[in-house]
Amino acid sequence: MLDWQGILETQLQREPPELSIEEAVEIYSNAQLNELMFVAMQRRRSQVPGNLVTYLIDRNINYTNVCTINCHFCSFYRSPGHNESYTQTVDQISQRIDELESLGGTRILMQGGVNPSLPIEWYIELLEELSQRHPNISLDCFSPIEIEGISEVSGLSTLEVLSKFRDSGMHGLPGGGAEMLVDNVRSGISPRKGSSENWLRVMSEAQSLGLTTSATNVFGFGENYYDRVEHMSKIRSLQEKTISDGNPGFTSFISWPVMLENNAFGKIGRRRNSTGLGAGAVEYLRHVAVSRIFMNNIPHIQASWPTMGLEVAQIALSAGADDIGSTMMEENVVSASGTTKTMASVAELKNTILESGFVPAQRDSDYNILQVFEVALSELEI
Repeated sequence: MLDWQGILETQLQREPPELSIEEAVEIYSNAQLNELMFVAMQRRRSQVPGNLVTYLIDRNINYTNVCTINCHFCSFYRSPGHNESYTQTVDQISQRIDELESLGGTRILMQGGVNPSLPIEWYIELLEELSQRHPNISLDCFSPIEIEGISEVSGLSTLEVLSKFRDSGMHGLPGGGAEMLVDNVRSGISPRKGSSENWLRVMSEAQSLGLTTSATNVFGFGENYYDRVEHMSKIRSLQEKTISDGNPGFTSFISWPVMLENNAFGKIGRRRNSTGLGAGAVEYLRHVAVSRIFMNNIPHIQASWPTMGLEVAQIALSAGADDIGSTMMEENVVSASGTTKTMASVAELKNTILESGFVPAQRDSDYNILQVFEVALSELEI
């Protein structure tokens, strides 16, 4: 019989054993939150020694809202031909990067919808132009489902698409669109998005090309704890394979609960008086702690302030997270579903970290430390 206390005790060993899915479900379901967070912090100190908590100065750019995937939980997309649809020009995107550079930013995270009207040449020209105009900005762009869509339009394989994009200046492939890598859950919320195997394959191809990658997880669709840990297990397994192949793996794992306010998924849930959708602060903290303990080969765990708020993200720094994300500057996808805070100043992020008892450090997209700020709270301007 599984015992959450015994499982947590094993994780305090100098070289703790890798947890099984069943063991992770046990501590997720039954462990006392304070003990779960304590063990997660010990694992964090082992994987990421020291007292630094990192943040990134970047900007989210949603270059198009045209999409044919129609995920039930997405309020951002517009169908082709919709009067609210848009696709930004190179100059519009470049202007946003100019604004980022004026604030000392180092990266853009550029994603959109699956837009069948855009040929691969449009993307290649965009990447080449942006990399020439902004050589000091890391271009972390698109998502696996966008790469699949571009592959279908171009007739090239996803690996060929990624190779062309890398050669055109793309620095990384963010792990958006993972949601839940459990197909019976995935098909219910995003029936057109494709299988979990497709997402994992495209991310693996990106890693084989040396592109920087991250892994994500949206939860709260009514799935159970086993489903959530199975999602983590698939990412952990890919990480193990990637590292054994000598390729760079996922830099980080970022999770957040689904937003329910302004989308079809939330409306259906309210109409049916469904319970168990979304997640509150305590459940989110449990999720962060379990991800740190279970995913022993992913170095960085990020706290999500856009969905949970800076206060809960601050607590997550004591639940195993070692990164508080980025300034973002703008965000249009999650905010369309109900979150209200879509950007944070550098001062806000520093203050949040300092108040948690950690030392703020600016990083780049690859988690290289750019600057450490050891200042007193009284010296920080808000």
